[in-house]
Amino acid sequence: MMTPLLRTALVAASLALTACSILPKADPLTVYRLPPLASGNSPQSGTTYRSLRIATPAANRSIDSERILVLPEGDVIKSYAGVRWSDPAPQLLRDRLLDAFQADGRFPRLSGDNTNIAAEVELDGALTAFQTEYRKGVPSVVIVYDARLIDTSSRQQLAARRFAVVEAVDGSKVPEVVSAFGSASTRLAADVVAWAATVR
Repeated sequence: MMTPLLRTALVAASLALTACSILPKADPLTVYRLPPLASGNSPQSGTTYRSLRIATPAANRSIDSERILVLPEGDVIKSYAGVRWSDPAPQLLRDRLLDAFQADGRFPRLSGDNTNIAAEVELDGALTAFQTEYRKGVPSVVIVYDARLIDTSSRQQLAARRFAVVEAVDGSKVPEVVSAFGSASTRLAADVVAWAATVR
């Protein structure tokens, strides 16, 4: 004979199973890294600053996240469903810049702001765009970075410049968008390195 306690336990278990069956299953999340820096030209000769620290750019809340942003129309900000970046966008750009400066060879002592290493000059700034935008129905990746070179001892600004890159997306699927982000960030990083090497 079923006791009241056993009956209560069976009813509770049945309700739990029913609740589990009606809850929607979470879609699997795909995590993308920024495609690696493409190997290009040989390292440049000569050196500039003895030590350079690359800071993570400042960004607003929508950009400072792991979401892959898209502006499908006008000023409406959305993100691709079921996917995200491996790190927030400002960190992705910082690491891309570090890779580009390292590959260039003219800045022999590099560090990021995630390490406690002193440096004579710091590259910092603001990431104001890191998204896909639809222009006349065609998607393009847009990256805008306001860069500043700062003397760390005096905190004086040595130079400042805005870098903007627009890269057409070869398609509209997420892997194609990610590939365009890789190309756009590589172009932007190369421009930043070339500019920084001219600042004294």
